[in-house]
Amino acid sequence: MQAFLKGAGATSIKPAKEKAAGSSGESKKQKSMPWVEKYRPKCMDDVAFQEEVVSVLKKSLQGADLPNLLFYGPPGTGKTSTILAAARELFGPELYRQRILELNASDERGIQVVREKVKNFAQLTVAGTRSDGKTAPPFKIIILDEADSMTNAAQAALRRTMEKESRTTRFCLICNYISRIIEPLTSRCSKFRFKPLADSVQERRLLDICEKENVTYTDEVGGCDNFHFLSQVISAEMIDGLIAACYSSSFEKLETVVKNMINEGHAATQLINQLHDIIIDKEDLNDKQKSAITEKLAEVDKCLADGADEFLQVIGLCAVIMQQFTQN
Repeated sequence: MQAFLKGAGATSIKPAKEKAAGSSGESKKQKSMPWVEKYRPKCMDDVAFQEEVVSVLKKSLQGADLPNLLFYGPPGTGKTSTILAAARELFGPELYRQRILELNASDERGIQVVREKVKNFAQLTVAGTRSDGKTAPPFKIIILDEADSMTNAAQAALRRTMEKESRTTRFCLICNYISRIIEPLTSRCSKFRFKPLADSVQERRLLDICEKENVTYTDEVGGCDNFHFLSQVISAEMIDGLIAACYSSSFEKLETVVKNMINEGHAATQLINQLHDIIIDKEDLNDKQKSAITEKLAEVDKCLADGADEFLQVIGLCAVIMQQFTQN
């Protein structure tokens, strides 16, 4: 999978042609760049399957202005790519780096980040023109990815910063769950919901990348299982195997299944979401057993958000599930 994303599969990609010596450095940089970055939308017209969002934002860009934004929706639907593409169109390639501060709020989610990084960047004044002669908008953009992981105290501090620095700074909050953003923040932003991508849209994009990278592929690559893997959804077969290991009362078997799942690159947060739905619907568990498991699910979710080890958290969760299963 790493080879697929990075374009490093020696057997599947044809050798690139030699370029002039002056461009060899740029060629190496392009070759080593992950495909998710290399083929990230460069302008608003490149954003796929989000016609309503793109239409509204393009009208805002025509006036060289943006409101504070709140993008929400499932992972992998283009939320971060959309604001980055909009920023490129606003500022141009020369000023883009100077005018953007991008933070992942799940890693830096405390009030200290708002007080230091966000506040200091927001207070900087900007001026200048683009290389094409157009006047650059007189503001900067702060992008807070996974903003739903921010503490309530940090969100409250951010609200005050948004009000105070509205003349020189625009904020774009990106989250999966809008319900986790406090109302004083949502009321100060224009909200845009991003739809899940249809399989046909994903297939067209992947095949386009394959052609540009000279990757040979068979007709079977468009199967549903492949799209589920790329969209990080864990297959029902793998989930069933994990549930069976929990029923087996064998910790060694459970440890092997969890290790394989983590080593294959599946996200622990995705596993938690899918396990939650399964546990709630299981008819052979009583309410007390479901309560014990869901309480552990919440605890593990919190620990993962704080940066805990995925394997240890998942194996601990599955041990609790196994314990509840064996009580039947």
